[in-house]
Amino acid sequence: MIKRRVKGLEYLGSPGPAVGTTPRTLLHRRGTLSLYRYQATCSDVYRVPLLLVMATTNKAYIFDLAERQSLIAYLLGRGYDIYVMDWNAPTRVEQQLRIEDYVLDFIPDCIGRVQADAGVEEVTLLGYCMGGVLSTLYAALHADGPLKNLVCFTTPVDWSQMSWSRGIANQRYFEVDRLVDRVGIIPAGMIMNAIDLQRPAGRIAGQLRLWDNLWNDAYVRNHRMMMRWGRDSLPLAGEYYRQIIKELMWKNSLLEGGLCIAGQAVDLAKVRVPLLHIIAEHDTLVPPACAQPLVAAAGSADKQEIILPGGHVSLVAGPAAKKRMWPALDEWLGQRSM
Repeated sequence: MIKRRVKGLEYLGSPGPAVGTTPRTLLHRRGTLSLYRYQATCSDVYRVPLLLVMATTNKAYIFDLAERQSLIAYLLGRGYDIYVMDWNAPTRVEQQLRIEDYVLDFIPDCIGRVQADAGVEEVTLLGYCMGGVLSTLYAALHADGPLKNLVCFTTPVDWSQMSWSRGIANQRYFEVDRLVDRVGIIPAGMIMNAIDLQRPAGRIAGQLRLWDNLWNDAYVRNHRMMMRWGRDSLPLAGEYYRQIIKELMWKNSLLEGGLCIAGQAVDLAKVRVPLLHIIAEHDTLVPPACAQPLVAAAGSADKQEIILPGGHVSLVAGPAAKKRMWPALDEWLGQRSM
């Protein structure tokens, strides 16, 4: 109790821990997109570089949360060259961005820059959550390459299995056209508040757990980093949001068919590169039932699904990630990055 009270004063009077501290270089910046390079920290480097595609609602430092809690630092030490597609808040002139801008412009542009910078032909894409959806769409529409491998983390495919989405965007009541036409850019707070509705007492419970563990420096540090990442959520371009609601959520067209990107039909069977999908067993945002159809639908001869204990974020950046997800990812990539 005494430690808790002392630490409470420190908590209120001190800045949060630093995040995203692994050295990186800005390779390219264009509006909502930033492309960063991280260089491998060992002499024996794999031939195929990795391009990480972050979810469009969040900042990519979840991959590089802190020292000894950084997926990026771990992979650099294992011999991978890493590039990261990070997102910035879209400006008013970008409110017309659509899924095709991400899949047929941003991702191909970044792959081309990675190829030129690394001096290679093939690149491995790793997509997290909605970044996994965009990466999968790219793979399906570019069956002839230059993709070497596709890795997805907690990627939603069967949107009918996300019960929370039906509650916040029920087609009978949610006037998405009216919303987008009125605001242009969807505020980050609106998106995060809608997600919080699936667990209305979640933030209160989190504060209570923080109070119970306020004496524990490691717990407090991790809590503050996760809370900061959550607060750093990004708004979305209105047209992009409209497509997500209508095409993916209401029509479930990624799984059931009928999704067209710039006039090109998307068929998951055309994903033919080696595929790994890592799913969080206790994910409430993208439940396993929502994520599992990806591997089943893909046309890849070499494909694998791994379900690990953890939640949507802890799978990638939680204290147990370094013992579970990171080694599994390294083992799979190491055999396919030569």
